[in-house]
Amino acid sequence: MDRVCWKLSLVFLVLLVSTCVEASFSYRMEDFISAVKQVEDEDPGSEPLAVLKRLRRAAEVNDPFIQYFLFSDLSGVPELAANLSDYIRKAVHHRVTEDAKEEGVVLTPDGTTVALRPLLLGIEAGLLAKTRGRVRGLYQLALARDLGLSLRQSPTVTRRLGPDGCWDNLSSPQVFTLSDSPSLLTTAQVNGGMDGVVLGLEVSDKSRRPLKLSNLLTEYYCHQLEGKGLDTAPRLISRRRRENFKRLGVPLLLTRQVVKSVQLQQSLTGQSNMERKEKKELMREVKEGMKEFVHMYMDCPPIVTRCMWGAKPYIGTPTNLALPLSFMFIHHTSTPSQPCLTFEQCSADMRSMQRFHQEDRGWDDIGYSFVAGSDGNIYEGRGWYWQGAHTLGYNSVGYGVSFIGDYSSVLPSQHAMELVRDQLASCAVGGGRLIPTFTLMGHRQVVNTACPGDALYSEIKTWKHFGVFDQISLALFTFRSR
Repeated sequence: MDRVCWKLSLVFLVLLVSTCVEASFSYRMEDFISAVKQVEDEDPGSEPLAVLKRLRRAAEVNDPFIQYFLFSDLSGVPELAANLSDYIRKAVHHRVTEDAKEEGVVLTPDGTTVALRPLLLGIEAGLLAKTRGRVRGLYQLALARDLGLSLRQSPTVTRRLGPDGCWDNLSSPQVFTLSDSPSLLTTAQVNGGMDGVVLGLEVSDKSRRPLKLSNLLTEYYCHQLEGKGLDTAPRLISRRRRENFKRLGVPLLLTRQVVKSVQLQQSLTGQSNMERKEKKELMREVKEGMKEFVHMYMDCPPIVTRCMWGAKPYIGTPTNLALPLSFMFIHHTSTPSQPCLTFEQCSADMRSMQRFHQEDRGWDDIGYSFVAGSDGNIYEGRGWYWQGAHTLGYNSVGYGVSFIGDYSSVLPSQHAMELVRDQLASCAVGGGRLIPTFTLMGHRQVVNTACPGDALYSEIKTWKHFGVFDQISLALFTFRSR
């Protein structure tokens, strides 16, 4: 081959590789971490702060509000290769399109969708604290500014927080579509913001050894659970997002940070300072809005929606429940007999149960209202509003909640039980779906069955709200509730 042809072939190969790099990346967190590793490998000695600045330059994330806290002139920051830069920009730059597609989000191994912008801003603010001695702007950059924009919307707006959404493909996700009309703060933004706060505070600790950004993200998002699930898992992993965020005692602190963010935003745009009366009204608005935030993202457990576990459509027309209900009935699946420890396995178990219920038993859908995995998630069955097929004769008066696994002789993980006993129940009461004095019962108390297994039944007898309700009284209650 002559020299000219060799050069042309080399140019073609370079172009081909450049074209394929972006195509090989999906919007999974693992792929984003791989892209971060490429950025790190371009300058092997680079500190995480330098890597974060390169990511922000590529994503064009550097408005006056950000500059106020991060003191960042990005003009001197080296640019990334065009193909890598394009992927980073699309992965990090957040927006919601007119047709409800949310961009700048990735799917994590735990099944949640996370906005990268608030995550990376929170980490950068935390790392700056290591060099400047105090955490400055962490809450405002990661969450408070966006939360303030959302909570201050017109009272006529029906949704101030959320929604979540669904990916077009879970193995190679490219498009994320919101499940309802969007607010100014989606669930993915909240997830990213909470992670940004948790990780930002972690890396601000001077005793923590320096890590590569890719290592930090891998440890947090890609931890693999073992036999006892979250009972023996490390503290700092994404599956513990809500409990870690809740431990920070956030509501009052976040309320103040939201107010400060609004004031700073006004100052940066040349508006006059707030009068005392206006500031007082703002504080009232934010406190009221924080109740909804706390309920949705701190009291309620993470719930994997039907579209995320791959549910088939309901057959026919569902019967709506008359809320609030008075009972929660506890089940175990028996088959599958083993607890599931990953989003993929739990989702497969949900599909298997739905297939059995629809095809073998001839039901309209999976029978349970909700199902608890041992991966840290609750899985939506028929959900809050559709009547289930879980407790024969009593489906209209209570939710049926099942644990994946056979619990005749062993118990579910403590974490899985806490998800149901404490978080799901609190979520149901706080959302007006269960009455505050609801009764919790085992399946066997009202139907001739061994469910939910001897071990689990003995356990739930010690839970708050557990009750014994004789058949005649329950039948009478059911009749009156129709």
